[in-house]
Amino acid sequence: MTGITSLGQTQLSDIPILENDRLRLRPHAISDLDQLAEMWTNPDYVRYIGNLTRSKAEVWKAIQSTIGSWALLGYGYWVIETREHGEFVGETGFLESVRPVEPDHVGTPEAGWGIVPNQWGKGYASEALATIVKWADGVFPDKRTVCMIETSHEASVRVAEKNGFVFAYQTMLGDDAVQIFERNGL
Repeated sequence: MTGITSLGQTQLSDIPILENDRLRLRPHAISDLDQLAEMWTNPDYVRYIGNLTRSKAEVWKAIQSTIGSWALLGYGYWVIETREHGEFVGETGFLESVRPVEPDHVGTPEAGWGIVPNQWGKGYASEALATIVKWADGVFPDKRTVCMIETSHEASVRVAEKNGFVFAYQTMLGDDAVQIFERNGL
């Protein structure tokens, strides 16, 4: 696909584990399937992510896809857990978005994050995004990154802006209005 560039081949054992004071971001594991499937069937969780739940089989494919993203592109998603107790918090990372939006941002890593509803309001989304942005600044410092946020999701807009993303444009993803925020590297 034109526009997609690899930052280098990565093997599963090469996926970094990132930490901040409260969180650990680690590669996906088979043992994450049940918690991820529960998260993706929660209507509160998916409300601002297209409002579409995922079956356990779709979540399994997504886990495989993110591992493939690491292998193909050198970036992908991590599972977020608390450092103190290893409690599941959600997911965050970068993906190669080949979505039907105009203008597209193929070739630009798209940041994303999702926190399970029982962990909302603790600042985890901002902390997780800050951690991956810092990692990205070290790995691809000159690369622009973006994030896509549904227009009604004010909490995610605050998380993005707090981490240096600025509004770039509004577009449509299917029938939904979405905002594209961008951040230039260091």
